[in-house]
Amino acid sequence: MSWIKEMAGGEGPPPYVDKSANKVQDPSIPNRMVSNKTANRPFLAYKEYREHQEALHAAWLEKKKARDEKIARGEKVGPLEPDPTAQEEVGLLGLLKFIVIVLFCLALAGKFFTGSYTWENRSKWLQLKTYWPQNQRLFSESLLATYNGENGKPLYLAIDGDVYDVSKGRAYQPGGSYHHFVGVDAARAFGTGCFETHRTHDTRGMLEDELRGLAHWKKFYAEHKDYVKVGRVNHPPIDPVSPIPEHCDPKKAKAAKEAAEKERQKARDKAVHKEL
Repeated sequence: MSWIKEMAGGEGPPPYVDKSANKVQDPSIPNRMVSNKTANRPFLAYKEYREHQEALHAAWLEKKKARDEKIARGEKVGPLEPDPTAQEEVGLLGLLKFIVIVLFCLALAGKFFTGSYTWENRSKWLQLKTYWPQNQRLFSESLLATYNGENGKPLYLAIDGDVYDVSKGRAYQPGGSYHHFVGVDAARAFGTGCFETHRTHDTRGMLEDELRGLAHWKKFYAEHKDYVKVGRVNHPPIDPVSPIPEHCDPKKAKAAKEAAEKERQKARDKAVHKEL
């Protein structure tokens, strides 16, 4: 409130005096002094760093010049030291290190925020079992049938020859809605939906949409995060003259019979044509 005293006829405020202890040359503007206060120190430190780098580079140039003179005189010299001020390129190794560090930091952040290193993402591609080699075996049909959850054994099912461990699936447990798939290769049932009568790997005579359905389920098990492929099942060859399993839907069964009859008629016509 010194200005109030001055208006009332009293003494005015004392003149401003810069109490900074030291002033140094401004590294950016010639003939200008700046205070050595805390706010200016990062800029002043950079000036010192730049001067130090320039001194190192000048010393390296002198060494290089002396080395070149020795080479010109025919003297033996050692390898030239790298310039200590040269900026190194990142390169492939540096890029890989950067990616690893970023992934590591992301994993730690996920553990901190969500309690999971993968941010609670259970994708198949984030699981070690996808990349870790696993021992797979060849099953016979009788051996596969024993993996039905009894006697402490896991639950295995097969689809078009590939065997998967589905023990983590609740629906495959005894009494579950999909338990009838356990212990067999029911590839045909996956495509036709005839779960009771088509528990077989015989895919002869299946329609195009049924084959697409089978392909969908094969992809489903191959990419599932919880179901692991454990091997393949060795099926005995199917007798080509044996009857094709009849469809559980009467309309589709009739269509399948008509399609099979057309194929047989084409085969007979082809045989007659060869004889002629």
